[in-house]
Amino acid sequence: MDYKSTLTYKDILEIPGLLRKFDAGVKDFGKLKSADNEVFVLGRGSSGNATTFAKYVWEIYCGVITNFIHPYSVFNAVKRLDFRNKVLWSYSQSGKSRDIVECSKKIKKFGARVVAVTNEPDPKKNELAAISDFHILLSRSREIPVAATKSFALQLWLALRAAQKWGASFPEKRFADAIKEVEKVISSFERIYKAEKFREAIKRAKIIGFVGRGPFNAVAEDSALKFREMAFKHAAGYSAAEFLHGPIGAYGKNDLVLILSGEGKLTEDLVKVRNKLEERGTRYKVIKPFPGAYPFNSLATDVFIKLLALKFACDNGVNPDAPKGLSKVTQTY
Repeated sequence: MDYKSTLTYKDILEIPGLLRKFDAGVKDFGKLKSADNEVFVLGRGSSGNATTFAKYVWEIYCGVITNFIHPYSVFNAVKRLDFRNKVLWSYSQSGKSRDIVECSKKIKKFGARVVAVTNEPDPKKNELAAISDFHILLSRSREIPVAATKSFALQLWLALRAAQKWGASFPEKRFADAIKEVEKVISSFERIYKAEKFREAIKRAKIIGFVGRGPFNAVAEDSALKFREMAFKHAAGYSAAEFLHGPIGAYGKNDLVLILSGEGKLTEDLVKVRNKLEERGTRYKVIKPFPGAYPFNSLATDVFIKLLALKFACDNGVNPDAPKGLSKVTQTY
């Protein structure tokens, strides 16, 4: 199966243009956080990984405290949770994930303003937007394949744009350069794939680990999800610290770890990861950062690994657009 014939590949090709279109419609996000510089975030799957990225970016660059919501706690709260004067950012690509919608409803009843982040422009189909106070539409380009590619990239982009509005010193040139680097990654992907012998390395691996730090931790988590979804490959994502706290013990000579670096030189904790893997005889590859300022270069790394999962899936006869047993909208409530 030619990976370039898939709907997933077509979605990835759209990413640079969709980022530019999103920028053209950027609004003032100033009112979308509480007066005490705090937000709450809610999401599952790739949307959940996007909230991890947002947490790192908003807390590091804006001083905006970003709290994760776990629906189980909200649904089973014995006493009323006080969300008065708080703001919840609720992420759902489709706007239909029932647990996200119902949890958002409950938090709204507890007093919060709700910001829906979706990729569904039709208000009749978008349950989350319908119950929210504010709707951020990522794009009008529907995402049909199971794996979130363009919508995830847009969610990361949204976090960076919101950060800029909330006080981060991000010049416009960084946004423009990041889009250009994504375009370069797409055009140069096959050359890198062959030169680095990724197919052979991945095929040999029983387990694939992705390790990143800060915003790249979110990319690591989503990279693992894409390999599970698209390529049916057992994979897991970790922060460098989490990986060293135990999971590294599960990785041996038959496995592979991809270290996602946000800087040209490995940071101290990623050096520790590399050294421990060498001690264990575990194969690893360092995915060096693509050109561009940190953390904007995480976009290019994310797109590269999405292509990696897509190409590997197609080379091994798996249909990445519609993986068996999976659906685009996952109902867990």
